Amino acid sequence: MDVHNEVLAILDDVLSLKGRGHSFTRETALLGAIPELDSMAVVALITSMEERFDFIVEDDEIDGSAFATVGTLSDFVQGKLSA
Repeated sequence: MDVHNEVLAILDDVLSLKGRGHSFTRETALLGAIPELDSMAVVALITSMEERFDFIVEDDEIDGSAFATVGTLSDFVQGKLSA
């Protein structure tokens, strides 16, 4: 499974980016850089990742730094899958 591409697909879908998300790189900034990524979208992203990757995200294991860039979000998911 290509975690990076799956994360891009989730971002594109949840944020209704209409394909823009597929051009994001690991360095693409998320929180504060993408207007569609507000607090409600963060909750929707976490829920979508839990469903897509079949894991649970506990409140104390995620913070804003996981949503800093596409890369940090992909790394978070990879870490959950490796645990």
